[in-house]
Amino acid sequence: MTDSFKMDNIPFSLLTPEEQAAVEASLDLEYYQQGEKIITAGEAPEGVYIILKGRVRESEAGEEDQHVYVHYEDEDYFGGWSSLRGKAIHDFTAEEETICHILPTKVLIDLIQTNALFADYFQQNFSAKTEIVAQHSRNQDMAEFMLSKISSATVREPLVVEEGTSIRQATALMREHKADCVLARKGGRYGMVTGTDLLDAVVLKEKPLDGDVSEIASYRLVTADPEDYLFNALITMTQQQIERVVVMSGQEMVGIVELTDVLSYFSSHSHVIGLRIERASSIEELREAAQGLNDLIKALISTGVKIRFTMDLLAAMNGRIIAKLFDLTIPSDMQPHVCLIVMGSEGRGEQIMKTDQDNALIFRDGLSWQSMQETMQRFSETLISFGFPPCPGNIMVSNPQWVNSVGDWTQKLSDWADSCEGDAQMNLAIAVDAKPVAGNQALFKVARNWFLRHLRNNDVFFSHFAKAAIEFDTPLTFFGNIRDRDELDIKKGGIFPIVHGVRTLALEHRILATNTYERIQALVDGGQLRDDNGKDISEALSLFIQLRLRQQIRRVEQSEDGFDPTPNLIELHKLNKMERDLLRDALQIVKGFKKHLSLRYHLGG
Repeated sequence: MTDSFKMDNIPFSLLTPEEQAAVEASLDLEYYQQGEKIITAGEAPEGVYIILKGRVRESEAGEEDQHVYVHYEDEDYFGGWSSLRGKAIHDFTAEEETICHILPTKVLIDLIQTNALFADYFQQNFSAKTEIVAQHSRNQDMAEFMLSKISSATVREPLVVEEGTSIRQATALMREHKADCVLARKGGRYGMVTGTDLLDAVVLKEKPLDGDVSEIASYRLVTADPEDYLFNALITMTQQQIERVVVMSGQEMVGIVELTDVLSYFSSHSHVIGLRIERASSIEELREAAQGLNDLIKALISTGVKIRFTMDLLAAMNGRIIAKLFDLTIPSDMQPHVCLIVMGSEGRGEQIMKTDQDNALIFRDGLSWQSMQETMQRFSETLISFGFPPCPGNIMVSNPQWVNSVGDWTQKLSDWADSCEGDAQMNLAIAVDAKPVAGNQALFKVARNWFLRHLRNNDVFFSHFAKAAIEFDTPLTFFGNIRDRDELDIKKGGIFPIVHGVRTLALEHRILATNTYERIQALVDGGQLRDDNGKDISEALSLFIQLRLRQQIRRVEQSEDGFDPTPNLIELHKLNKMERDLLRDALQIVKGFKKHLSLRYHLGG
């Protein structure tokens, strides 16, 4: 009877082996004809019903003109709350021939009383549910790694030398201790000296061997807190192009974590790709390195790495590819006078699968560069050859409209803000997510800071700008069920309302972060969002992106050209019971957030 019952589905996978054995021993199996009442409103159910085959509707009590609240299908369960209350308030009816496992009410109550996680799943909010799912999935080992702290890794005791130690002495100490770096203490500061630094100092700069090693140290250390996540250390190393970080607890030196320490926890080849990117001396070598990213994405997702960490790492990798291409393409004498920016999802650091290019170039007022547009055309074409598709709206540096002096760029931002209609609003939304990735970043910051001052206390602008966040309907019925049975556009229904709504709030409060998660946290810290609301919105966004990504990967693998023509489509029949439940809860969070925006910006409706 119980061979067909899937115990590895949440919440039953949260049970101990003994509890699962008790469930199996108590399960019954029932068959229902089409149209037959399984639970009648006002009566006490037998227990929790888990559908083996068929389809059940939950509807308002009564025979005619019933409002249907929710549909349940294979592996869904229903009747739990009715069992705990002692009677049902709705009817549950088989819409087709249906077979259900039944877990008796007494066993359900016993499990809730003895298993806190099982109870929490029925009782907690959305963010708690997603955390339970993350920590008890089939990929629990990887999930545990993602929560590992730096302090749990091999934090190496640093080799510290005092000011006045000679280069010869420092080299001897490094050999004696088999270390590849030392920390030179000068006053109250620490500076790092690596083996490469010693070689450069002696061979290239011809420093005397008796010279003070503290004079060649780098005092701009990249540090991390021991309670930070180990995976963040890997992201930092990738972003900063380094192989070690100094661990500091406040002002106290704790030690050093090296790349090899992190990779001993995390076997992905991400840093290998990063090294290939940095060592690329030609566009062809860079292209070969970039092509390894899709395999990295699949590896991260298949091993259960959290979507937030995946986005952070891939954003760092994409940024390095684009910056390296900038170095290989833009003449060195022009690089200090221009700034390359990425916008949209790339600017927010929320792009995983390569999507449309959104980039622009800002150059110094009065710059004379004859071949500028020809070079930008070549830059865009090369990115396309790397697998970054062209933007359908032509928002790329190959389009002269997106290559501007500082003065022209600030004027465009002002004009778009003053209009804030149609294309102007779309362009502005893309531009305010901009992030500099190569060249002279000061050019970008001048324009951004001017624009923020321009918008100060402009309530009319923010009211118009926020409208787009509530433009698309949330795909839920009046009674909270997912409206579309087969498929939905998750960008319109879930991702865009969160991203644009948070973007509007962040712009109003002059938050410089572009990443949506960082913006949410800044809004919570500033008292503009409640902490629980911020967590729920963040978790909902992560769920939408994760569901979309999994289906994107499957469609790309099945296509002949490796392209997904419907990247934002969620095929609902491909989701399991848990994913459908979480999707429904997440869309409810979007609905509540849109209501908050409507009240905040007086949007009505």
